[in-house]
Amino acid sequence: MPRKRPFSAKRKKQQLRDRRERKRGDPPAGPDSGPGSRSGSRERDSDAVPVETGDAVPPPRRYDPGRFRLQLGGPRAEALARRRRRAQEELLELLPETALELDPDAIYGPGLDFPRRPPWSFAMSPEELRVREEAAFGAFLRTLRENQPPEGPEESGNADGVDVAPFEHNLETWRQLWRVLEMSDIILLIMDARHPALNVPPALAAHVTRELGKGLILILNKVDLTSPAVATAWSHLLRRRFPAARVVPFSSAPRHGPMTGLQRRQRRGGGWSRAVGPRQLLEACESIVGEEVDLSSWRARLEQAEAAAARGEEEEEQPEEAGDGAEAGDEDEDGDGSAAAPRQWERYRHGVLHTLGCVGLPNAGKSSVLNALVGRGAVSVSRAPGRTRYFQTHFLTPRVRLCDCPGLVFPSRAPPALQVLAGVYPISQLQEPYSAVGYLASRLPLPPLLNLRPPSAAAGWTAWDICEAWAEKRGYKTAKAARNDVYRAANSILRLAAEGRLRLCLRPPGYTTQKDVWEQHPETVALAALLEQGDPGVRGAAPPGEGSTEEEEEDDEQEEEEEGNSAEEAEPGEAMPPASTTLNPFALLGEDEC
Repeated sequence: MPRKRPFSAKRKKQQLRDRRERKRGDPPAGPDSGPGSRSGSRERDSDAVPVETGDAVPPPRRYDPGRFRLQLGGPRAEALARRRRRAQEELLELLPETALELDPDAIYGPGLDFPRRPPWSFAMSPEELRVREEAAFGAFLRTLRENQPPEGPEESGNADGVDVAPFEHNLETWRQLWRVLEMSDIILLIMDARHPALNVPPALAAHVTRELGKGLILILNKVDLTSPAVATAWSHLLRRRFPAARVVPFSSAPRHGPMTGLQRRQRRGGGWSRAVGPRQLLEACESIVGEEVDLSSWRARLEQAEAAAARGEEEEEQPEEAGDGAEAGDEDEDGDGSAAAPRQWERYRHGVLHTLGCVGLPNAGKSSVLNALVGRGAVSVSRAPGRTRYFQTHFLTPRVRLCDCPGLVFPSRAPPALQVLAGVYPISQLQEPYSAVGYLASRLPLPPLLNLRPPSAAAGWTAWDICEAWAEKRGYKTAKAARNDVYRAANSILRLAAEGRLRLCLRPPGYTTQKDVWEQHPETVALAALLEQGDPGVRGAAPPGEGSTEEEEEDDEQEEEEEGNSAEEAEPGEAMPPASTTLNPFALLGEDEC
């Protein structure tokens, strides 16, 4: 009897993958596909749009787990190695205060656009529409590559010679944006108040106001993470650059605290009635619709929530409102019950404000704004970008519907490090996080903020030294050699910045010279008073927070346990548990002797 050949676990996994491919009717996977591939999974590669014309478009698959997955381009291996060497060798210097000023023209310069949906009609078949959209998206990508400047790494604005920063390459995600723009009466462009220049693509604003002729409201979200003076300065700049849009400050979970230092982790759960900005948003919508739409039901719901908050009570979570047939714009059936033909978009049909579409970049807080307006955890939120995969609709009142769109990264010339710090690029997918740490350390004094020990060399700090010192302080060690886990430490620092615990707040051009003017501006005083009213410490309400999910709690569980177990790393002013009365036999040993 011949001897059986050994069957490894790797071959078993490949056998299961081949079986799933045959079941779906896919071609066999190549040698580079699989869960361990650096270039992405097989499902992600299959979603890439064929940019070369002449190739036959494959038929759509029955099931694709990576259909709505974020697909952002990344640097090459040579650029990664060059960044890693720079992080280990280049000494960091704290830049002046003017380095925090960011001109929006430097992010979205001329020649940058976003994919538009080609002309279509209801007479087209789904296959014909799909082919047309894929062809238009492929043409957009080719045009964007052809317009790249020919200069090299030293002459280009980017140190790695890449003119356009990583942006969304998944056509399915762009389809979600197209549908939200078409079905919405008013577009809510959500921005992160810490870096609004990165969150407002001028091409999108012009497309909404000029080509579509729809109302645009710029929501300056997370104003509690920046100073009121900076938020006021950005509001005035946005009004000058986009005169057809309204600017509304917003915060779903206001908190009042010092703007410097390492901030405490924000507790989550409830507190929707304390949101700052819903009334200003209602007034902005009323100024757009005028007398064409009756928004009294929205105003009554808002006054009820404010009254409950004034009494120190939390508004009871109400079930989702449903549209009331003709008034809600129900187009599925006619009056006799027969199916009706689909209609094109019609502004304020039957005097109803059909949809408010929430669009913006990932991690800007679109889902949190929707939850704050609805008054309950209607959609799940997460600190990691890309949580919302497809658009979702929820009725605020029978006459007002909200639509949450997935976040999209638009083509821009933003520094990749700024995209990471803004939470646009997934931190868990970074192969080289040290350059982003260096970008942060050159604008914030990280060693004193994190209470790090200086490196052995007295010359100064490098990005690598900061990560190594943070790994030593937090106890991050590799599994085999027990060395300092520098990669994990770099990711931890970047997450502190993305969550707002390390506050990197960019400022509009010329803010430093007019700082005193903005700090004494009447709108600054009004915004500060508005944030204090929503602060739970002022009103005695429950701790601020957002609706959490099991997924995000699992992501932060390990870090929260480490913060709870390390008493010496607690932030200044943070409440500490009472000291234990049990005798510690190692108390006589110094910190350096352990």
